Amino acid sequence: MIKKIAITLAVIFVLLFGAFQLLTYQTKKASPEQLEKYMNDDIVLEVVYCSPSKKGRTVMDSLVPFGEVWRTGANEATTFTASKDITISGQPLPAGTYTLWTIPNQKEWEVIFNSGEYGWGVNWSQEVSRDASIDVLNITTPVMQLPVNQERFTIQFEGDVNLTMAWENTKISMPISL
Repeated sequence: MIKKIAITLAVIFVLLFGAFQLLTYQTKKASPEQLEKYMNDDIVLEVVYCSPSKKGRTVMDSLVPFGEVWRTGANEATTFTASKDITISGQPLPAGTYTLWTIPNQKEWEVIFNSGEYGWGVNWSQEVSRDASIDVLNITTPVMQLPVNQERFTIQFEGDVNLTMAWENTKISMPISL
């Protein structure tokens, strides 16, 4: 009897594990995980995020509502890692790994670096998981309009180390001093 129960539990475990892996694969297929890395001398900056597509939808102030905290990407919460202390838009950020949140608006975005670790970034009710009491850095940055719609959400390091985010016809850029 105990052997049958153990076998049944093992089968259930394998089926649940397989279903979880399939769900993760299907979700990541729609919004693939991206790694953006900047390396210079002895400093490494890294952003890990999932990149959703526009897919004919209106993004700004619809899929991504204005004035509300966004997990900044899809799936898991986006992470930003700095191997050394840096300055972003003139404000200090200590070395470490942070979750990256944004509050998009039409003319400016608030970018938030938070010291918490969050799994999916949202709960079952699709509310963000961020605990504002452990925000480390909040930056307000102006919005630039792109001349051509961008299908996929991207986070990149550009130029003389600017952290940029772009989607649809919206782009923001924050200078980083190493």
